Amino acid sequence: MSSNRGMVDEVLFEFLHAELVSYILDNSKESKKGDVTSLEYIGFSSGYRMIERLTKEWPRFKDELETMKFICTDFWSSIYKKQIDNLRTNHQGVYVLHENSFRFLTRISASRQYLEAAPKFVAFTCGLIRGALANLGLDCTVTAEIQQMPACKFHIQVQKN
Repeated sequence: MSSNRGMVDEVLFEFLHAELVSYILDNSKESKKGDVTSLEYIGFSSGYRMIERLTKEWPRFKDELETMKFICTDFWSSIYKKQIDNLRTNHQGVYVLHENSFRFLTRISASRQYLEAAPKFVAFTCGLIRGALANLGLDCTVTAEIQQMPACKFHIQVQKN
């Protein structure tokens, strides 16, 4: 029974995300920038709140890399039911999270025409990452790169104070 519940939760999450994207896009036709910004902000708020629950039993992370590893393992797994496929860094505040088959792109990736719409399907997750890291004390910029769907790379640039 619990495995069915997990599958139902995943389907509901995908449906909620698709409806959120659709709702934001339908209500901001006049502003191309506003739609992605709204999705990113909703993700930021969600990620900020989620990290409080996930880390309440954890000791403070000792450094930036340990924090990123937590994002790629525990945080990502709690949302997407799997760890990120790959984490790369230049050890100077730039991290790239590789997702070979990003959940929100798999359904729309069958057609080349959707490559243009793809950024709208990753904006929420960019916000999730940025919000989680903000709550953990890392001010950063998060962008997504989509070259060949459904693969996606999330670029994280940590701002140095």
